[in-house]
Amino acid sequence: MPQETIHPDHYLLEQLEAAGPFQAAACFQCRKCTNGCPVTFAMDLYPDQVIRLVLLGQRETVLRCNTIWVCAACETCTTRCPNAVKIAELMDCLKEMAVDAGIPCRQPQILTLHEMFLKNLKKRGRVFESTFVPSYQIRSGELKRKWKAGAWRDDLKLGWQMLYKGRFSQVPKSIKGMEEVRVILSRAKQTTHTT
Repeated sequence: MPQETIHPDHYLLEQLEAAGPFQAAACFQCRKCTNGCPVTFAMDLYPDQVIRLVLLGQRETVLRCNTIWVCAACETCTTRCPNAVKIAELMDCLKEMAVDAGIPCRQPQILTLHEMFLKNLKKRGRVFESTFVPSYQIRSGELKRKWKAGAWRDDLKLGWQMLYKGRFSQVPKSIKGMEEVRVILSRAKQTTHTT
């Protein structure tokens, strides 16, 4: 059976490192990132495979995989990496590249969550759950699904419990370094657009 020829995109690693740097070239495939990742059960490629495909210049495969969207950005992989490869940050950068390239996410709720999170972050420098959760539920269609299934009652009950225990803020608060956050987010966007 003939092997498929790989056509590497040598520019991919340069582009990513210019947006980072993420130190992806330091990866020696020890798989500690994959072994510690709590969401590999939902991934089509493991984190170490994503890094390897980046090194091999497999742009299309990496940008079209579910893994970059399933990544919870918990940074367990980054913490476990013996060579300080910033894997979680690299996954975020790959998400942005996929969005900029117009590559559709196979799980639109994840893309909606990503977009709503960034929008909320740009506004105050932190996420304000009292507006973030309802907006996400409406925009993603989750509210409609929960309404039909009757599951909205569980959310309402949980919301009241959180409110009662003081865990659900009613007044939005902005951080002091709001302008710095906006600059960081705009630089990140410019880097993925221009590279």
